[in-house]
This record gives sequence, C-alpha cells and structure tokens, in this order.
Amino acid sequence: MSVKTEKNYTAEFLISEGNNSISREQVALAANLDMEPGTVLGKVTATGVYKPVDPAAADGSETAAGVLYAGKATDASGGDGVIIARLAEVVDSLLVWPDGITGEEQAAAITELAGLDIITRNA
Repeated sequence: MSVKTEKNYTAEFLISEGNNSISREQVALAANLDMEPGTVLGKVTATGVYKPVDPAAADGSETAAGVLYAGKATDASGGDGVIIARLAEVVDSLLVWPDGITGEEQAAAITELAGLDIITRNA
C-alpha cells in the first residue's frame, strides 16, 4: 500500500494573529520560487523582495522577516504573496526551513521572529 504525505495547508502553522489581519502584509516575492505555507522568509535589503531565509546570505535575507501565509510559486518575474509580518503565534514544527540550516541558525531566526512579535509555540 502506498503512503501519501500531505503538504502544509494555508495558515496551518498559525495559532493566533492580531485582530483585523494586522499581522499580515502583502509583499513582493523573489523570482523562481516554489514555497509552502509556513516558509520562514528573509527580506533582500536592496530590492525589498522576500525569499526563504538564508543564513549564509549577505543581502538581508539572512535575517528572518516573516512567515509565508499560503503556498506560492513565482515565475521569472517574481510575484506577490501574503506573509505573517507581526503579532502572531505559530507552531514551531510546522515552520518550513531551508535545507541545511543548522539548529543554531534556526534558533537565531526564531529569535529574530520573536523580535517581530511572531512567537513560536510547541503544539
């Protein structure tokens, strides 16, 4: 019998957020991405576009700046998406991290999210 694995659902990682969608922002996303809900994002300083957090980068995306609300695939010209930018509680085990991120780098990103009042919870 084959085993099926479901992907994360839109906002499945979200425990709570501020009233009237104050936690959300519509942002520009980098080109050629295929991301799941709950992907931890960084913001490229020079362009203002968001992409998956990359601790090895030196363009601003090394700092966690939000969490992707719904899955999104972008084309060569990029795209728009909604992120959780502030004032929320999220399930730590449902956050999506880049391959190869270390526990120390992940802990640093969680601290950066906490600075935005995005708090991780064990659930």
